[in-house]
Amino acid sequence: MTLNPHVEALLGYFAQMPPVDYATITAAQMRAGSDTPMQMGPPPAVASVRDLTLDLPGHTLPARLYVPEGAGANPPLVVYYHGGGWVIGTIETHDGTCRALANASGAAVLSIGYRLAPEAPFPGPLDDCYDALVWAHAHAPTLGIDAARIAVAGDSAGGNLAAAVAIRARDNGGPALRHQLLIYPVTDTDFTRASYVENGNGNYFLSTASMQWFWNQYLGDAVDGHVEGATVLTAADLTGLPPASIYVAQYDPLRDEGVAYAEALKKAGNAVTCEVAPGMIHGFFSMFQAVPDASAYIDKAGAQLKTALA
Repeated sequence: MTLNPHVEALLGYFAQMPPVDYATITAAQMRAGSDTPMQMGPPPAVASVRDLTLDLPGHTLPARLYVPEGAGANPPLVVYYHGGGWVIGTIETHDGTCRALANASGAAVLSIGYRLAPEAPFPGPLDDCYDALVWAHAHAPTLGIDAARIAVAGDSAGGNLAAAVAIRARDNGGPALRHQLLIYPVTDTDFTRASYVENGNGNYFLSTASMQWFWNQYLGDAVDGHVEGATVLTAADLTGLPPASIYVAQYDPLRDEGVAYAEALKKAGNAVTCEVAPGMIHGFFSMFQAVPDASAYIDKAGAQLKTALA
């Protein structure tokens, strides 16, 4: 399928922006140009929004709790990790996405403002995301959610973190998870995959150069090999994980590694659904106000969460 026409128009807008020199740009410069809300209109309305401070081992983190209309008493919870290559992105950039997902799933959504690389390289962001899950489970009465019905979700680097959190929760006897929603997740460092060759030239929002830069900020010199907890596709053990829903985009450099992770999870005996969104690019879940066809995928992901968390 050709590019979705709304995606094509959006790419035309992106093309007017100055190119990024990944040989010289710093994380601070990247954040200055990227850390703005991704929604392109008024954010979807929800019943309530509450900003929180999580007291975690050694430090605190910001978080934001979204509760949709009709959630009722003690709704299930989706712990959400934003994308941004572990370097950029905030609770604010993904505010619209979390609101839309709360409405689609009927679940409360807790968005986590984890520490970012390179100031907090691996495993710092993963530690934060896992500790935030443990905190949410322990503080279920305060949050007003059902501790027995929790899922994790995330997009891009956040999808990587959600997958890694699910593995750590299994290994550490952490909170039992009902589901993991992985939206165009980063799963390994193989830049030779066909989807990188086809889509990594910078014409489709995310590029090979940007992903190499992001991985270098997160892992440093270890980027060329397997790192347990980071390159989840080659994790030592993928058995016994919560059911997964994985969404990838046709014109995304990350497409093939997302599909490969779905296949690896399935081979390990886990329940998995995986869908390639035709005509879409990386980030399309957060572009739903400019790309109306993206809303159907949010609705589908929300319905899968609703079933898993019933």
